Amino acid sequence: MGAIALSKNRFLVSWIAGVVLASLIGFAALTTSVPASGAVSTSTSSAGCGLSSARNATLSLKVDGFLRTVVVHRPKSSDSTSLPLVLNLHGSGSTAVEQEGFTDMDATANSDEFIVAYPQALIPDGTGFDWNVPNEPLIGGGAVPAKSANDVKFLTELVKILESRYCVNPERVYATGFSGGSRMVSQLACADSTTFAAVAPVSGLRRPLPCATKRAVPVISFHGSADPVDPFAGHGQKYWSYSVPVAAKDWSSQDGCQSVKTSSPLKNVKLTVYSACANGAKVELYEITGEGHEWPGGPTLPGAFTSVLGPQSTAMNADATMWSFFINYEL
Repeated sequence: MGAIALSKNRFLVSWIAGVVLASLIGFAALTTSVPASGAVSTSTSSAGCGLSSARNATLSLKVDGFLRTVVVHRPKSSDSTSLPLVLNLHGSGSTAVEQEGFTDMDATANSDEFIVAYPQALIPDGTGFDWNVPNEPLIGGGAVPAKSANDVKFLTELVKILESRYCVNPERVYATGFSGGSRMVSQLACADSTTFAAVAPVSGLRRPLPCATKRAVPVISFHGSADPVDPFAGHGQKYWSYSVPVAAKDWSSQDGCQSVKTSSPLKNVKLTVYSACANGAKVELYEITGEGHEWPGGPTLPGAFTSVLGPQSTAMNADATMWSFFINYEL
């Protein structure tokens, strides 16, 4: 895609998510400042258990010398109930608030009782921001600006901070993300395999190199076969050379999987499962036939936008499916 199309796509994703957010979220954000360090628990209850915390908050955090923004939502559980934590990363040119509306994951967090946090990147891109994915260019091929924040370090430290302020089960911390956020989550699986029990990249699965995991990481991913931004068959931008199936297969090798099976559990959905992996892990790839560059099961988008991002599909719900996968795994 050309530079104009790429710029338009980034704007549309941000604009769409902002519009969706207005209809999905009606709370006033609470902004607080917290220290960048917190106690790390080695039990199934973190240091934040028993502390009073707002159900919806926008945190302003100083991490590694950079001021960071994180939107947090927790269900109506007691402050003393130890809950799983999911980090949900926005795509390139988007924001934490937009990702909250774009994925509507708060609803799943309420029904299945987990805390969801939407961190925000720092590299400016239109009205939003891009992640600093190690050793990878930005969308459009641009280089990461010098002295940019180390986002792997930020996201790992963020887990510790949230554990110090919320009642989190440290053995049940997960990460998901969309597009550029998906590529960042793929990196987290390599760099922080002892922090994240499982990951769920959406529209952006990669297997970074080097990938020095310390355990087999369960991976579930979702990708539309008609994605014009990050093509399912690969051969896209500089950061997008190989196909999504190759990325899944590489993860299966990373995890030492010994078996592969394909099925069609839903209409217009192809599922590839790599199993018999080390430590009981699995690698699952959902290919949604005919879907473009969207969040499966996300808000319905107008035709003017799907003409750029590709068509939507109602074949499955990524939020519910990844959660059903996550709950099978803990550290």
